[in-house]
Amino acid sequence: QVQLVESGGGLVQAGGSLRLSCAASGRTSNTYAMGWFHQAPGKEREFVGGISRSGITYIPDSLKGRFTISRDNAKNVVYLQMNSLKPEDTAVYYCAARSGFYSISPREYDYWGEGTQVTVSK
Repeated sequence: QVQLVESGGGLVQAGGSLRLSCAASGRTSNTYAMGWFHQAPGKEREFVGGISRSGITYIPDSLKGRFTISRDNAKNVVYLQMNSLKPEDTAVYYCAARSGFYSISPREYDYWGEGTQVTVSK
């Protein structure tokens, strides 16, 4: 069992930055691939980025250059650095864990955090 807790969300003006953290606990939590997703009201949960156990990362082209993902296996924490934020980035951000490699599909993940709200004002 793996427990995930996101933090770092909040209200920020357009153009600002936030760094989200996802603290993982539980047995062998640092052996899981991790993904970040966001979900705006009335929309489906969307993939934001993924990182493998060894640190291989993937950010969708639409977010590349603004979002980066990293992990500190010693601390069991995964980070999502978000720069040049836009109002359309407003959503609840979730981290998720799965065995194997990361996936862009939320259905492939076994464990989820409760989410942290990010609101970007104009």
